[in-house]
Amino acid sequence: MLTRREFIRTAALFALAPRILTAREREIWVNDVHSQLNRTRVRELLKPRTRDELAEIVHSASRKGLPISVSGCRHSMGGQQFATDSICIDARSLDRVISFDQESGLIEAEVGIRWPKLIRTYLDAQAGKAKQWGIAQKQTGADTFTLGGSLSSNVHGRGLAMKPLISDVESFTLVNADGKSVRCSRDGNNELFRLAIGGYGLFGLISSVTLRLVPRQKLRRVVEIIRADDLPKRFEERIAEKFLYGDFQFSVDEKSSEFLQRGVFSCYEPIDEHEPVVAKKELSDDDWLDLLRLAYTDRGKAFKRYSDYYLSTNGQTYWSDTNQLSAYLPNYAQKIRDEIGGQESSLIITEVYVPRPDLPNFLAQAAELLRSNRTIVIYGTVRLIEKDDESFLAWAKESYACVIFNLLTLHTPAGIEASARSFRSLIDLAVPRSGSYYLTYHKFAKPEQIMACYPQFKQFLDLKTKYDPSDRFQSDWYRYYRKLLASR
Repeated sequence: MLTRREFIRTAALFALAPRILTAREREIWVNDVHSQLNRTRVRELLKPRTRDELAEIVHSASRKGLPISVSGCRHSMGGQQFATDSICIDARSLDRVISFDQESGLIEAEVGIRWPKLIRTYLDAQAGKAKQWGIAQKQTGADTFTLGGSLSSNVHGRGLAMKPLISDVESFTLVNADGKSVRCSRDGNNELFRLAIGGYGLFGLISSVTLRLVPRQKLRRVVEIIRADDLPKRFEERIAEKFLYGDFQFSVDEKSSEFLQRGVFSCYEPIDEHEPVVAKKELSDDDWLDLLRLAYTDRGKAFKRYSDYYLSTNGQTYWSDTNQLSAYLPNYAQKIRDEIGGQESSLIITEVYVPRPDLPNFLAQAAELLRSNRTIVIYGTVRLIEKDDESFLAWAKESYACVIFNLLTLHTPAGIEASARSFRSLIDLAVPRSGSYYLTYHKFAKPEQIMACYPQFKQFLDLKTKYDPSDRFQSDWYRYYRKLLASR
């Protein structure tokens, strides 16, 4: 009779074993959910339900010499979660909370858990308690990110004085190419800790994560309409006043003189714990879809409706953690195309970083550049980030202003190249300012831009070889950069 471990190993081997397939079964295609521009054919798509199954799949793939890629909810747009002809592991079934220490505020969860379930679980465990723990930050714009995917991209939220997510990670367990579990923290396997967070799944598969929570607080939203020229000063003032979160969502009406120059400045200040949480006005999924549809057709009217809504919520109160949850419409592009017609398209994001004092001038030049390129910006925002002095492939090299652009991109060679050209031009505006850009969203940067913003990239690839000499963990993103930098 097989032991449980033998049974898992046999099941994993069977999953990877050759079998007779129909023509329809022979090809397995995956894609990112947002841009829909990373359609990739994989050898197998496997969904482990336990960490033992995950380890056995890795072990079996290693024995057969097969590359492994790992995906969560597939929001990255640069091809980081897929590798052509690889064993693609879908980690979303690994979604349990393992432990929650309510004395220290440490919570350990499996890699595939999404943020709403994580939050719901710790809130249920603390029901009725006067003092409660909550997350410090999560990425914004969508909730259906896995915890592992968030670590792999080293995400950030809307914190006014926060570092990226690595600052909230106590430790994690990594499954290496041999299928063995390695515990990584600041005190043990520190180099691997620094490499794997923000390492895009190239150093092994993170199976569980221990996060350091913070005390939950009640917040009041304070909203005003301001100009970009005033933004650095207003950010400084809000930080001095102990506001915790905030951002500036700018006008995307390229026909207006206020394009990128005027926006909704929303910040969140702590309030007394006895004040009630009252947020009567919330946008539904249909409301967001209406706003997005309007941004496609009349960006001036869209900004007016959006700013009017936010001004009407001035003074509403929220919890510091659940306030970070937000709606996301995974099929937004198809719905809009069905309603307004036009060619197949979607939004591609870029995130560019500049020193905060340079922000007004950068936005003015960006507006001129995007107009001249006839680039349509559907949504954009400015946030802050503190310097990341821990992750190896750090994108937050300094305390930056983060400027996010969502560009409408036609799914044609000319349409994709038009967006790529605009992204490269935006990076060119940032580089002379000692700025940078986020690697997650695309592979459009020129080699000299990559090396200017990430001079440690080649060493990053060398360390990848050190920790994964068989090149087991791969992605099309990794293959692209490995080839690009080798050619130089």
